[in-house]
Amino acid sequence: MPRHHPQVRCQDDQNVHNRSSHIVVRCVPLGNRRADAVLITLIYQRQVCSQKVLGELLGISDMTIGLLISETRQLLGENNIQITPTTLRFKTAAELRDYADSDRPLPERSRIPQLLAHPALTGMPPADLAAMTARVRTVLEARGERHRHRRRGGETLPGARGGVFTQKITPDERILAGVLYQRGLCSQDTLAELFTVSRRTIGNVIREVGPALTQDGYTPTPAEQRLPDAQAVIDAATRQS
Repeated sequence: MPRHHPQVRCQDDQNVHNRSSHIVVRCVPLGNRRADAVLITLIYQRQVCSQKVLGELLGISDMTIGLLISETRQLLGENNIQITPTTLRFKTAAELRDYADSDRPLPERSRIPQLLAHPALTGMPPADLAAMTARVRTVLEARGERHRHRRRGGETLPGARGGVFTQKITPDERILAGVLYQRGLCSQDTLAELFTVSRRTIGNVIREVGPALTQDGYTPTPAEQRLPDAQAVIDAATRQS
């Protein structure tokens, strides 16, 4: 059942977003192949849209898109460049094109992580939260790869296509949810509403992230007040902004 998202009220200066940081696809023929390959891979790895949608936008085949992404993803990995997913996603080329050409603000869901990462809610300076998130993300990704390795029964075969499996809540958001929950800021039901996922998903996130936070040495500072619902959390972050 679709969730009704709590209203986000932000100050004008915080309502300004650089659209190109979320969508940088332009429907033009491929020119500089290397630069275009990086651009295509960035969009795909961020989970903005599927390879099929990218192919429709650029007028090239799915096979060509797949090859470009496969080659570029390997180069990015060799240079330890990580691409973080976004929750701004499009199912068709028309949807993405219309959004990129419009002046519509970002959907409320896309603004939620920035609000929830406010020091008043996390109890941590932004730099400390970012550093811890990067460390814990690496641990979680390694665990995930070991799990996939066991399921595959071995290493990925050379040349095999590595898929990108979209998630309703990104790795960084999972860590943020774990921090907020461990601080006692709000309930799992409230977190589920904020991130527009199920209560079961949030429960799994808490169980997955908790040990990794502990391993990293995180000691939560208890929140001064337990907030009763999602709108109260958003209002608290907005007042501090």
